[in-house]
Amino acid sequence: MMNIAVLVSGRGSNLQAIIDNIETGCLKAKISVVISDIDNAYALIRAKKHGIQAVFINPKNFATKELYEKELLSLLKQKEAGLVLLAGYMRVVGDTLLSAFRNRILNIHPALLPSFPGLKAQKQAFDYGVKVAGCTVHFVDEKLDGGPIILQRCVEVKEDDTEETLAARILEQEHTIYPEAVKLFVEDRLRVEGHKVIIIN
Repeated sequence: MMNIAVLVSGRGSNLQAIIDNIETGCLKAKISVVISDIDNAYALIRAKKHGIQAVFINPKNFATKELYEKELLSLLKQKEAGLVLLAGYMRVVGDTLLSAFRNRILNIHPALLPSFPGLKAQKQAFDYGVKVAGCTVHFVDEKLDGGPIILQRCVEVKEDDTEETLAARILEQEHTIYPEAVKLFVEDRLRVEGHKVIIIN
């Protein structure tokens, strides 16, 4: 059974979606550790409630990003992580982790990439006036929100939407497609060819 590590910074609703899918048997994997760069992240509380090791590693304790990521990497190796999930992790992943986990780090982004990368993607889409928004699960590489796309889900923008109502409906879809993408990875049904992800039936 594959060990999964989850990096978090906030409330951890996508972490909860992954936990729920594991506990119902839909996803045959184990979360071996949840790591946060924020000491009071609610995601750590979620992990503890489900008997998952929850670890706070303070980036401010390290002189460089490389040293911080080496500490992360040491824990990931100790936990024999085969997959790393970013679930509201608010740091750009650096070369140390990327090199060690090439095509083994997934992220969920609340927009239809490559449109609206970066922070506040839902607000970017709403302010732009798009008619269709959505979310994307992708592999993480050196380009911010630019890695090969695994799954996407569209969300219609309604005439009476606010930024908040749109973000809430996008989040509902995130909770569906992130576990789906993780399941595909765990079942070895993903192949990266160039910048395209092939899903094997």
